Amino acid sequence: MDKRKYNGGHSTAGKAGRKPKADELKIIEKMDLAIDADNVLIKLKELIEKGNLQAIKLYLQYRYGQPKEQIDVTTETTGGIDFNELIQYVKE
Repeated sequence: MDKRKYNGGHSTAGKAGRKPKADELKIIEKMDLAIDADNVLIKLKELIEKGNLQAIKLYLQYRYGQPKEQIDVTTETTGGIDFNELIQYVKE
């Protein structure tokens, strides 16, 4: 590691963030050896048929993707900033 005083590094360098793709693939290989994917899908189907909302949500998110988040940016203020007046001030 670079020992210069102002090198811009931090104590979590190399530890923070997403794991390397190679590490993810190793985990996937281990899971595939331990768990039969067909059995997982059968169990998921059983849970969905029983009406398990978490199973239904999981299926829908993987099948159709997560819905886009919509954020309402409208606000109601009383006695706040009059933006028309503010714009007029900038023009002058």
